[in-house]
Parts: sequence; structure tokens; C-alpha cells
Amino acid sequence: MSWAMRFSGFFSAAMLMIILSPSLQSFHPAEAIRSSPHLDGYIRQPDPQNRFSFRKASPFRNAEQCRPNNRTLTTVCDPSLVHVALTLDLEYLRGSIAAVHSILQHSLCPENIFFHFLVSDTNLDSLVQSTFPQLNFKVYYFDPNIVRNLISTSVRQALEQPLNYARNYLADLLETCVNRVIYLDSDLVVVDDISKLWSTSLGSRTIGAPEYCHANFSKYFTAAFWSDHRFAGTFEGRRPCYFNTGVMVMDLVRWRREGYTKRIERWMEVQKSARIYELGSLPPFLLVFAGHVAPIEHRWNQHGLGGDNVKGSCRDLHAGPVSLLHWSGSGKPWVRLDSKRPCPLDALWAPFDLYGYTH
Repeated sequence: MSWAMRFSGFFSAAMLMIILSPSLQSFHPAEAIRSSPHLDGYIRQPDPQNRFSFRKASPFRNAEQCRPNNRTLTTVCDPSLVHVALTLDLEYLRGSIAAVHSILQHSLCPENIFFHFLVSDTNLDSLVQSTFPQLNFKVYYFDPNIVRNLISTSVRQALEQPLNYARNYLADLLETCVNRVIYLDSDLVVVDDISKLWSTSLGSRTIGAPEYCHANFSKYFTAAFWSDHRFAGTFEGRRPCYFNTGVMVMDLVRWRREGYTKRIERWMEVQKSARIYELGSLPPFLLVFAGHVAPIEHRWNQHGLGGDNVKGSCRDLHAGPVSLLHWSGSGKPWVRLDSKRPCPLDALWAPFDLYGYTH
């Protein structure tokens, strides 16, 4: 069977899944927010003269039942806001813009969302403003030198970028009036109302994330780690499970009080001398939080769609409902779409892509 026929079959299956699954439909009453039924209009080839040209997003408005409804009164300390943090960098900028677009499209109260963008490159705020003129957002500069000397080599060079570690410093970067934040990676789209994720109870925990206790937890650390009781003993009395740090709800009040940034930094210092893990920014989070995570429904992180961390591969969705699609791994949907070698599920990312100009 030819590749084209296989893709056609997978694409049809993916579209059928959207029709059958309510969580993958844009069903909110905000009149101005609509999804285009035409996929082809969203797949753009890069413009070599202007790498970062994005179409202006459609206007978005709160539904009538949302409060407050007057965005001119909105400040970062408004207690009615939903706070979302993402990084913005040149390599993943297209993914970040698509993530924001997907959140707005599926939110009942999009004007009540405040975005916190972490950057190491300057002048990206004007691009965000021109793409989303109504957006409530603030840009925070993260100095790469804060972590440059703490970062060890990883299995994939992209995992070594300083901005990957900015999530560790959210409690310091964001205003102290921001008590909770949803952290999201740049290679995902949200296909449900993010306020549902925001309202998740963390109980006595500092972070919440979907956990995967069936995963082989030991593989995230080296033999040197497990053979040394000083390190392996870290998990005594805990039931550690793998979780993906690309989707987290974070209690910043508890984070600040318990000094978790310093705890993560200490493990990064150990890594520099003892080489206890291989995978960039994830293992320090596992060392500090695994076994102490508030579990969130798996629908909020259908991860691994980018394939493995070395060569990438096409993956299927996990069983169950879907509220967030995450292309973690080395393969990114915009790269594969532009190269005309997409995976079937990349078609679910494409409608949120705002790259390029309308014909």
C-alpha cells in the first residue's frame, strides 16, 4: 500500500475521532471564535524573506456568563484570571503561537486568561501583540546565564537550551500576587476549555500533572544513580511515577515557601559531577517531585506525539478522551508539515497554525 493511501486512511480516522469526541470539538458559545473547516488553508510553506510572519487571529470575546466582562479593568493581580505561562523563542515560536491560538479558540472566557511569556530573545512582544491584539499578556526576560553553568549535555541538543529551564524560576519571575499558574510547553495544542485544568485541586501538593505509573521509572536515571544509595535513597518512602513537565499546574505560594527552585538547582549541580541522568530538565523535577504530584486526568497530556528523543516517529493517541495534544519528542508538526512528510496526527495541529499570510 502506498504512503499516500496510508496517510489518507490515518487522516480519515483522525477526522472521525474529532467528530465522535466532544472534547476535540470547539463547542463553546463565544460567537467570534470559530475553527475553519478547511485544513489546506492552514498549511503554509516558510517565507524565506520573512521567517516570522503570522496572520492576525480572529477576535475573541467572553461569553455572556463570564465575569468580569470588561477587559479594560484587567490587571495581572485580578483574582478572576486564569494564568498560563509559556516560553517564546525563535525556534519554537510557531508552536507557541499555535498553542495560544488553540487556548483562545476553546475557552468560554478567553478575555479572562492572562499569558506570561518567558523569553531570552528580545522584541517578541510586538509580534505577539500584532497577532493577538486583544491578548492579556506580559513578557518576562529570562537570563540564560542563570542556568548556563548548571546545564549538562543531553541525548538531544534541543534539551540543553537554557530557556527549557525557565519553568524552574516561574515563582521568582512572576508577580507575587500570582498564586497559581499553568505551565505549558510550546509544542502542544489545547482542545478543551483550559479553565477546567485551572480548577483542578492540588490538595496539599505543589504541582499537579498527569502521572504514568506504568512507565519504567528507572530508565530516567543512570546506573551510577541507582548503584549509589545516597542518590537512590531519595525515593525511599515515595511511590515515584513518571510525569511530563510540559503540562503542569503549579502552586506558586507553596513553591516559594518551600524553596523548590534551589532544590532543583542542587540536583543539577550533582549531575555536573556525578552524571546521574541523561534527559535535560526532566530528571531534576522527578527527583524533587515524583511521588508528591497531584494526579491530573491523562486527557490533559496526550504526550509523545513527536516520537522518541533521537529520531522521531509517528505515534498514535493513547486510549481515552483528549483535552490536550502534545508533540513531545524530537518531531514537531510544523517541521513535518512544511517538509511534506507529516504524521497523521499532525493534521490536528494544523488548524491552529497562524504562520504566513492569508491568500
